[in-house]
Amino acid sequence: MASDAPGWLAAEQAEIDNHESNGSWSVIDRSQLPPGRNLVRLIWVYKTKRDGSKKARLCVQGCAQVAGVDFDQTFCAAMRGTSLRALASLAASLGMRMRRWDFVAAYLQGELEPGEVVYCHPPPGYATIGADGRPRLCRVQKPIYGMAQAGRRWQRTLFPWLEAQGFQQSSTDTCIFSKVRDDDKLVVGCYVDDLFVLYSSDDSGSLYS
Repeated sequence: MASDAPGWLAAEQAEIDNHESNGSWSVIDRSQLPPGRNLVRLIWVYKTKRDGSKKARLCVQGCAQVAGVDFDQTFCAAMRGTSLRALASLAASLGMRMRRWDFVAAYLQGELEPGEVVYCHPPPGYATIGADGRPRLCRVQKPIYGMAQAGRRWQRTLFPWLEAQGFQQSSTDTCIFSKVRDDDKLVVGCYVDDLFVLYSSDDSGSLYS
């Protein structure tokens, strides 16, 4: 409906602002596109949340990416369902609390490998014209939703960060990390951009706090 237009435009602008502050891409003239390089589209995905607010997400049309050119490895581990049930059982048996965290724009926090670049058409509705009179292109230099390798790049950022904070990675499920200090316990299970967190205390000075 036309009355919804301001909400959708504001949602689009918020998404564009996220990418600009994150440095997701640089804008180049079409003449700067390397010969033979694949050119992928950016698309908008819209959603109305339960509270009625509007959300717009800019995604790479990953199905158009070319293996060996736009990406290499794509595997991204995810916590097993049996592991999640085990965490819930552990929380119940030890009297721990359990919460679910959802990262905002998680994939945008990842880092592409050196030399890994994807070239895209400009976001629909936000094109700028280059010196040659044609719409300029986006040289994507950080993971964006929809990219074949985005999940892997996010995970390769999150896991080392958890280990740097003193967490130990499980040998039975690589998506589970734990940290123990005396009777204070903190366990984190990772499922893509969702974290399931178990903690024994949230008092000041605790591992959770």
